[in-house]
Amino acid sequence: MSTENEGTAVPPAPSAPPVPVDTPAASVPPEQGVSRGTDPVDPHQGTAPSQGPAYPQGTGAPQGDTPTATLPPVPSGAPEAAGPAPEAGAWPPPPPATPSYASGGEGGSGDVWGSSYQQPAPKPKSGGRGGLVAAVLVAALVAGGVGGGIGFWAADRNDNSTDSTTVAASQSGGDLKRDPGTVASVAATALPSTVTIEAEGSNGEGGTGTGFVFDTQGHILTNNHVVAEAVDSGKLSATFSNGKKYDAEVVGHAQGYDVAVIKLKNAPSDLKPLPLGNSDKVAVGDSTIAIGAPFGLSNTVTTGIISAKNRPVASSDGSAQSKASYMSALQTDASINPGNSGGPLLDANGSVIGINSAIQSSSGGLGGTSQSGSIGLGFAIPINQAKTVAQQLIKTGKPVYPVIGASVSLEEGTGAKITEQGASGSDAVTPNGPAAKAGLKPGDVITKLDDRVIDSGPTLIGEIWTHQPGDTVKLTYTRDGKQQTAEVTLGQREGDS
Repeated sequence: MSTENEGTAVPPAPSAPPVPVDTPAASVPPEQGVSRGTDPVDPHQGTAPSQGPAYPQGTGAPQGDTPTATLPPVPSGAPEAAGPAPEAGAWPPPPPATPSYASGGEGGSGDVWGSSYQQPAPKPKSGGRGGLVAAVLVAALVAGGVGGGIGFWAADRNDNSTDSTTVAASQSGGDLKRDPGTVASVAATALPSTVTIEAEGSNGEGGTGTGFVFDTQGHILTNNHVVAEAVDSGKLSATFSNGKKYDAEVVGHAQGYDVAVIKLKNAPSDLKPLPLGNSDKVAVGDSTIAIGAPFGLSNTVTTGIISAKNRPVASSDGSAQSKASYMSALQTDASINPGNSGGPLLDANGSVIGINSAIQSSSGGLGGTSQSGSIGLGFAIPINQAKTVAQQLIKTGKPVYPVIGASVSLEEGTGAKITEQGASGSDAVTPNGPAAKAGLKPGDVITKLDDRVIDSGPTLIGEIWTHQPGDTVKLTYTRDGKQQTAEVTLGQREGDS
């Protein structure tokens, strides 16, 4: 998963990445600081270290400013359950190795913290749903048999009775109107504005995910990993709950944030954007409603609560070209599975508070397959952050990342350590960059950002990315065993490169 909070000080959060919801999860590094190796992460610049361990990705050296990494870079290495430590300095930090808290061996039932991203399963062939259909038919036959038996028994017992035991709907209050605020009412309102997205690359590979109407111009908000296959010469389509299908194109995508915006071609004039809530006001215990297409089952609605906030989560799709995504996520126990990615996480009023993006999943999978399912640990990108990213993508087509201009280690520990050297041999602290101006040096260990405890590089990156370039943050760090503080005005990096 990702290093969302999906931090420390609070209970340390795993810096390991959960698995993207739209694809089966592999093994993911632990929340608390998945060991991502010692490769430096450039939180500022966004360059990622070379390929490394699996899930979590470190910050890489910034591009443009100095090779030093700006805290929130996006890692590029493909996660491997157990891979060599990422090369020092490689921009997208490699995902962390097996989390320290992960238990269970390879191929085992998997108590591993998180699973690395996996490519979405290919679209089912015409007969791909045979198993599901057969299962449904068998269930129907069994139910029919049981129902018939009970009916015969009841008739036999009431042969001599003249009194009717039938209860009319009017007698039982059979009013189908749903009161505002009920799950049924929220679902009825949100489903028409939620779409199932099918993305296919030029190589014919792709998968299914979810998205929702962002504005009346036809923009749909979803995850980057949902549409990544279709970014270059691929095909995209969005299907509404009423069955109407529209071709679409990618307007902009942000690998690091795992956010993307697509636009419907020939969009209908009656689009109803889902109302956006305030994810900063969400509290643990608040009710949640998730909508998506788990395993291709469109228009599926599940419920739960917010089980944690500010969960540091780092996730990747597992491909060799993939860089890591970082978030300080909302954690929910609403059932989220592959195919839910990009779908809305709603509050009890039907307002979007997050984008469902990753899950913590057991490595065993379902029925021995690689398609692992929900175990009650889902992670969503807070909507306040996603909204800002989406607006930037619609405006310029490129994401903008806040950075501190320093490379940090991806290893787990008691904080985010500024490395001795940046990516590709660059300076670990960008000359005249934000961190340098604040007096930070290689070897300093950052333990807090404002009031948020920092337990690892990925956690620091995720927290920095919840801010905007130009924001001033207070960093608490240790040097030679002494605690110090510094105010840093965040710089910026444009694009994912």
